[in-house]
Amino acid sequence: MSGGLLIAGTTSDAGKSVVTAGVCRWLVRQGVKVAPFKAQNMSLNSFVTREGAEIGRAQAMQAQAARVEPTALMNPVLLKPGSDRSSQVVLMGKPVGELSARGYHGGRQEQLLGTVLDCLAELRGTYDAVICEGAGSPAEINLRRTDIVNMGIARNARLPVLVVGDIDRGGVFASFFGTVALLSREDQELVAGFLVNKFRGDVSLLEPGLEMLHGLTGRRSYGVLPFQHGLGIDEEDGLRVSLRGAVRESEVTSPVGEDILRVAVCAIPLMSNFTDVDALAAEPGVVVRFVDRAEELADADLVVIPGTRGTVKALEWLRERGLADALARRAAEGLPVLGICGGFQVLGEHIDDEVESRRGHVDGLGLLPVRVWFAREKTLTRPVGEALGERVEGYEIHHGVAEVTGGDAFISDDHGHSLDGCRVGAVWGTHWHGSLESDGFRRAFLREVAAAAGRRFVPAADTSFAALREEQLDRLGDLIEDHADTDALWRLIESGAPSGLPFIPPGAPA
Repeated sequence: MSGGLLIAGTTSDAGKSVVTAGVCRWLVRQGVKVAPFKAQNMSLNSFVTREGAEIGRAQAMQAQAARVEPTALMNPVLLKPGSDRSSQVVLMGKPVGELSARGYHGGRQEQLLGTVLDCLAELRGTYDAVICEGAGSPAEINLRRTDIVNMGIARNARLPVLVVGDIDRGGVFASFFGTVALLSREDQELVAGFLVNKFRGDVSLLEPGLEMLHGLTGRRSYGVLPFQHGLGIDEEDGLRVSLRGAVRESEVTSPVGEDILRVAVCAIPLMSNFTDVDALAAEPGVVVRFVDRAEELADADLVVIPGTRGTVKALEWLRERGLADALARRAAEGLPVLGICGGFQVLGEHIDDEVESRRGHVDGLGLLPVRVWFAREKTLTRPVGEALGERVEGYEIHHGVAEVTGGDAFISDDHGHSLDGCRVGAVWGTHWHGSLESDGFRRAFLREVAAAAGRRFVPAADTSFAALREEQLDRLGDLIEDHADTDALWRLIESGAPSGLPFIPPGAPA
């Protein structure tokens, strides 16, 4: 059995995903054969493995950090929210039904523990080390009985636990102490210590607090990671954007040509795989922002409608906010619009949905000659084709089946036969997520967008999205290597669950 570690957090978005990726990259650079693992993930950002399994994009990113091929073993349970109260359950990469939160935590979750432990055991039998990521907080005591992703799996697999806290939010010492204090004696025994994340300033000013925390809990700090911009890759639990009008705008570097290119992404409800536009934001001279008002499209050179777990709900939202009319005006004026997956479906003429929303026949925006119906089986593939004279790769995750009745082919095979999507004027649509990560295709597409928008924008000839992603992952590895106590961290991973640590009674410290 290999070494292992569970990286938990004081809260959601404390940095568990990026720390897990960083530890994986640090270990693989030391010659350790390592794999990531997350027993249960709730995310609308997902990925398709080579064997056709759907897993969280964060675990695919962590596998890339570990330089291994992602598999369903690394994320056996994926929950894809369809509303505030229900989610699609994806088990071992395949959807098995919709469940309410009460139904899932009321019994179904416990039934999955055996599957989760089997997957972890298989990984631990194959790799030198398995770095596990928790979910939310291990101190969610209302859910502890059915927990299979935090202390539930740590106790069953005898994994040491490292708790990550986001000091940028404030209250990190109280969060660390409270997290441990709320755990049972048996769970506390597995908590080895803490890792401070997103620290700004002079670390020496933090050290007295870490010493006091050690005195109060008997648990040490394994490092203080400084705040760094641009490391929030492929998040899962929370969106990087606000849906209440505040926009997330990417940083823009100097353009190659005379103009910059402005991309507006409609922040539709249940937005999925919004990471599709990260490749656009990586281009010099391209600025990407998420919007939810019609007037915010006025200066956009390209509007993107991303994927969604609620296609019909997204249609209603676009109409309610006047965005549907704004998109129609853009199409009439020959200004670029791109729909991806659910965004492609809303651009069509009509939708027949007895699966996702069960709303039956619904009129689409009518900007593309496409009719969509929802199949009960989900399409999960990793296709390859050609578009705009360039090779393009992607992945498909959808129930909607598109019947294209006109327009021009968008993505074709080697013989020119249409594979997916269509184009009418400056309106494009495709089911393929990740297609913009194909560098040649992305540059060709941006040239078309610039021409239609009347911009003197020139794509950089040497931007490699894959290389940029590798640089980000190396930065995560550097973060661990330079600012964590790696000797102590490796001893923890190698030796397993700690013992002899003091118990902290719930309540105030003595």
